[in-house]
Amino acid sequence: MALCCAISNEVPEHPVISPVSGAIFERRLIEKYLVENGVDPINGKELAADMLIDVKTTPVVKPKPPSATSIPAILKTLQDEWDAVMLHSFTQRQQLQTARQELSHALYQHDAACRVIARLTKEVTAAREALATLKPQAGMTTNPAGIPQPAIAVEAGGIANQPTEQAGMTAEVIQKLQDKATVLTQERKKRGRTVPEDLISHDSIRTFHTLASHPGLHSASIPGILSLDIHGADTSKILTGGNDRNATVFNKDTEQVVAILKGHTKKVTRVIYHPDEDLVITASPDTTIRVWNVPTSQTTQMLRAHEGPVTGLSLHPTGDYVLSTSTDQHWAFSDIRSGRLLTKVADQGSGSSGIALTTAQFHPDGLIFGTGTSDSQVKIWDLKEQSNVANFPGHSGPITAISFSENGYYLATAADDTCVKLWDLRKLKNFKTLQMDEGYEIRDLCFDQSGTYLAVAGTDVRVYLCKQWQELKVFNDHTAMATGVRFGRHAQYIASTSMDRTLKLYGL
Repeated sequence: MALCCAISNEVPEHPVISPVSGAIFERRLIEKYLVENGVDPINGKELAADMLIDVKTTPVVKPKPPSATSIPAILKTLQDEWDAVMLHSFTQRQQLQTARQELSHALYQHDAACRVIARLTKEVTAAREALATLKPQAGMTTNPAGIPQPAIAVEAGGIANQPTEQAGMTAEVIQKLQDKATVLTQERKKRGRTVPEDLISHDSIRTFHTLASHPGLHSASIPGILSLDIHGADTSKILTGGNDRNATVFNKDTEQVVAILKGHTKKVTRVIYHPDEDLVITASPDTTIRVWNVPTSQTTQMLRAHEGPVTGLSLHPTGDYVLSTSTDQHWAFSDIRSGRLLTKVADQGSGSSGIALTTAQFHPDGLIFGTGTSDSQVKIWDLKEQSNVANFPGHSGPITAISFSENGYYLATAADDTCVKLWDLRKLKNFKTLQMDEGYEIRDLCFDQSGTYLAVAGTDVRVYLCKQWQELKVFNDHTAMATGVRFGRHAQYIASTSMDRTLKLYGL
């Protein structure tokens, strides 16, 4: 049986056995190793040269001693070099094995640390959201001046009180609505004669491209932005509502988050930025409507007008009242200053069959408004009389979005039927249908402030020129469904949001 050296893996000339590990070594190699290390190379235990045990084998016949300049002398030198390489290679293999073990242990520790950090982060996020929910209520407990505070639905463990009683549409409120409508009608007629000088031309719209994409406004763990609005006076401020139950105010010029509004217990599906004040209104399937003060990020009013998820939200042109719709088959009209529910009306046409309301939008004058239903009906209501004055059938599937043009005559509607229908409010009929591709989904509609352009958000984002109803531009760089679209002042830019949790800005 041939012996093999544990270091060089060759048959040794002078084999020895280590009593510590029982391994076979070439004597000259193990002695060199012991001089440098003093331990057995196999198990690392102490070993001395005099402890080595010779193994008796058939002697190898050696050549005669060569002279210093002979070829055998050169071969001997090469043999010594080879021995040194073998020793170094063996040491390197040992060090590599040790490094592998240390790396494996470090990776295991890193993985365990990541799991702990993820759990702690989740607990901190939950604690912050719970604290944000309680802060608005805590801020209202002190009132040193003795000034009556607005009525706020008190929360306990995230559950609000039952819907408030109706205060009624008083003559004072109706007169206020009428006066505002008269002023707005006159202003609109004046504006209707001319196109704003600063309005972006339709040729410029065709050259719009993506200016910025902001993916960090909402949580990455619960992705998706569901709603969008822009401040009317300061169009650099953009408001978004997300699946993460938060609303975010973002300044596009500074590219900074101005405020994160936390308090809803479910996703935020509708948002409105007050056109004249730093005030935000949000709605959620948690059945509540919240009014926020942006500088303080606090809830100033919490309206509980519905018993089901809130599906539609629209601010009256006075800036004092909000219209809301819900799956509870009612629309409600509330005062955002006092928190009072003024009136709540059931959709009589769907009351017996249990048809939910899906969306709502005020006419620019504020005396009428439109609602959409889950059975594909678009209904026009008189606010003062609280009555249904017109119906627009023709869609199939739940109504997903409606939008009144600033010219006061056009209404755009969309449903789960891959088309946008345009209605003439004077003739009460559908005069144009924009048919999309098969499978196209529409989630939002928006006219610009001049009524010149119409934007459609869904499978992609499209812009149309009104009157001619010509498609000007298609933006398809979202990686998921677009959920909201709005025009900046004079259509200088277009903002859109998506389920891919990005806010995209388009412009020149």
